Amino acid sequence: MSRSEQKLQTRQRILAAAGRGFRQGGFGGIGVDGLAKEAGVTSGAFYTHFDSKAAAFRESVEQGMLDLKDGAQHFQTTYGSTWWAEFVHFYLGAKRKCTLPESCALQSLAPEVARADASAQGEFTQHLLQVAQIIAAGPAAAHAPTTVGAALAALSALAGAVTLARAVNDTALAEQIAEAAARALLPSLATPGS
Repeated sequence: MSRSEQKLQTRQRILAAAGRGFRQGGFGGIGVDGLAKEAGVTSGAFYTHFDSKAAAFRESVEQGMLDLKDGAQHFQTTYGSTWWAEFVHFYLGAKRKCTLPESCALQSLAPEVARADASAQGEFTQHLLQVAQIIAAGPAAAHAPTTVGAALAALSALAGAVTLARAVNDTALAEQIAEAAARALLPSLATPGS
């Protein structure tokens, strides 16, 4: 492996660790030393790749939103006319139950972006609109949003439901929240777990 390939690999490792760290503890809940430790590098190595913690946060947000875009496109390509129901069930199921460091940037990083600088908010805004456009332009599917506005509303419902379900300490209530969101987004289709 060449030196430039090693450098790129280290940068990707730091970025992945930063994404996990920010999802788990928020921007204020982890420092450069913690991010570096999570990535298995020194703090000096962190600064070789990122000018600041804020720069790593912006890139983590961007990567998280790119993952969401890729995920939506994956469901559209893989499931065709049932993509929307599959996406909703996945988001309200697997993405709700995974560990916080592996959660979706939409629900885990959005509150942090709201407190971030204008640059991070701009990146998030741009990527959120792109996700909504991808959803609206997706293959025809029952109950799938067909406008950017409807896609934004659906994404808000998904992120909100997951956030609330993660916040309660009652498993039955968490399931009820997820099922209610599924019924709202897929009125005539089965809910998660059924």
